[in-house]
Amino acid sequence: MPERAWLVVFAAIGFWLGAWNTPLFDLDEGAFSEATLEMIDSGNYVSTTLDGEPRYDKPMLSYWLQAASVRVLGRSELAFRLPSMLCATLWMWLVYAFAREREQARGEALVAAGAIAFSLMSSLIGHAATADALLNLLLASAGLDIFRWYERQRRATLLRVYLAIGLGLLAKGPVALAIPGAASLIFFAWQGRFGLWLRAVLDPSGWLLMFAVVAPWVLASLRQDGGVFLRHFLLDHNVGRYTETLQHHGGHWWFYLAALPVVVLPFCGALRAALAPGVAGGDAFDRYGLVWFLLVLLLFSFSKTQLPHYLLYGCTPLFVMIGRHHQAVRWRRAALVPALLLAIALAALPWALPLLAAGARRAYERGILELAATQFDGAYAALSAAAAMLLLYALAVAPRRWTAALLLAGVTQATLLWGFTVPAFARAYEEPTRLAALHARARGLPTVMFRTYLPSFSVYRGAPTPPGLPAPGQLVFVRLDKLPALREALPGDALSMEFQMGGVALLHRLP
Repeated sequence: MPERAWLVVFAAIGFWLGAWNTPLFDLDEGAFSEATLEMIDSGNYVSTTLDGEPRYDKPMLSYWLQAASVRVLGRSELAFRLPSMLCATLWMWLVYAFAREREQARGEALVAAGAIAFSLMSSLIGHAATADALLNLLLASAGLDIFRWYERQRRATLLRVYLAIGLGLLAKGPVALAIPGAASLIFFAWQGRFGLWLRAVLDPSGWLLMFAVVAPWVLASLRQDGGVFLRHFLLDHNVGRYTETLQHHGGHWWFYLAALPVVVLPFCGALRAALAPGVAGGDAFDRYGLVWFLLVLLLFSFSKTQLPHYLLYGCTPLFVMIGRHHQAVRWRRAALVPALLLAIALAALPWALPLLAAGARRAYERGILELAATQFDGAYAALSAAAAMLLLYALAVAPRRWTAALLLAGVTQATLLWGFTVPAFARAYEEPTRLAALHARARGLPTVMFRTYLPSFSVYRGAPTPPGLPAPGQLVFVRLDKLPALREALPGDALSMEFQMGGVALLHRLP
């Protein structure tokens, strides 16, 4: 099969499989999707709200793309996720094209593309209705074109860098400028080409292009609220995320070192081979890739808010280097053992989930785990066992057919996760929320959430759901572990159970 046809297969398995029939996951997918719906319904395309309250987390580009998708496809999981699926696919093709330009041995570019499509975290964001696949596409575009500019100073290449940065600023803010700017400064200075870097940075037409991309929204936002949105976004969700722990996502300086093998699984066995040439001197791209990756690793290792997907901002060059140097892996069977261990752990879920449910202390988690135990049945166990057998086969042939074995491990892992494991878990974790929302929608009564933040409920209900106590005659959506507090807050009031499943419930406060 032609190499480019394999890329279609990679995208279909790594980013598209299961994306249209799995409920939206809270919190992020629910929050992004509900904010997009409120944008469409209000006609306000300058700022966002979530359940009627201002949402300052991100600029507008990802919401605009979601809104366009919803306009075409309707209000469905596929519509909300399609921008990320397309962006992740383009990210993969962009890396493939860059690696193919410099390929020295057959299969290097294909492995680089496979590393994006099948690595655990990049595959995850390719499925998720958030801004992360978009940002990684734009960071990859800017960062790879910076290296092309280093090799050959073409004006079109430089303008593409500025365009990608401008769009990145609209997608997620200053990180889109900080990472390529700092990485290129360090690399060009290391190579003794600081003057060339300065020439690019001081290019007036590039800055004009970037401002032309960003300025219309910034000016519209200033006109709308006098800078309130921009102030909250820049100070709370950029400076604040770095200097303070938000939403309980704290960590330690070693967090990303520990997370890296999981982020790139099943390609973690190739990490040493990928990074070693840059450390030893390597060629120009090995050095540039090392600078880019280490900058992101160090920058976010000292952030007070830490999430695994932040490391992806530095993984584009790592994926290229995995492709370039994967043949240098010496212990090839050992390199695939982590993928086999993950498959074994997933195969054990039908037996592990009842034990976890019995030990869960909170009613919410216990309800999810008890329902999940019914979803991971014998058929799932057989399928996951088959995946483990395929990985055992990959281990067996790895010394002789390493490229094929590595890609087979990626295909097997992604198929198991997105074809079977994630949909089964979603039926326990998110399907109850979706069904509760549809029940509330059918009842047509005013509805609130009590001490519960699951924004996909509002998406499926088709209306914002504010927090608070229900008034007489209203419905209230609540996690089961918050139900005692709800009854305590409304002593003597009649609360009729309308719906209960998994870890959530929908009640009616009688008039």
